[in-house]
Amino acid sequence: MGRYVPPRVMFLCTGNSCRSQMAEGWARRLLGDQIEPCSAGTDPQGLNPLAVKAMAEVGVDISDHQSKSIAQCEPDTLDLIVTVCGAAYEQCPVFTGETRVVHHGFDDPPRLAANAIDEEDAMRHYRRVRDEIRDYVHTIPSLFPRKERS
Repeated sequence: MGRYVPPRVMFLCTGNSCRSQMAEGWARRLLGDQIEPCSAGTDPQGLNPLAVKAMAEVGVDISDHQSKSIAQCEPDTLDLIVTVCGAAYEQCPVFTGETRVVHHGFDDPPRLAANAIDEEDAMRHYRRVRDEIRDYVHTIPSLFPRKERS
């Protein structure tokens, strides 16, 4: 019998600063060796410090993540792309091979927090979206049959 090959999954948003970074962090924490996650942006903008803080509150450290372009996730090797914002879904390039694209949009915490009265008020948006992303990430293995490598 062959060795299990985890599917490669890219979480894609516009800036790769918040939602896709949270998704990658959750995937690494929750799915271990079930998938090989990466995150990227159609227009990478740098890591959002409040996203880092929200994830740290639940014991997931994404502080060393970097905002990446699609090319940095080796798109020719991907099995699944999950777009986590509408703009990324609309701008998602066409990939060759059998790469599937699935859209599961989440609210944009920085946009929701734009009129927050203070950081704690802003954090409630980050926490809600963080938890919604966690719940979605739990469902990803059901999208794949197990593949064995000879």
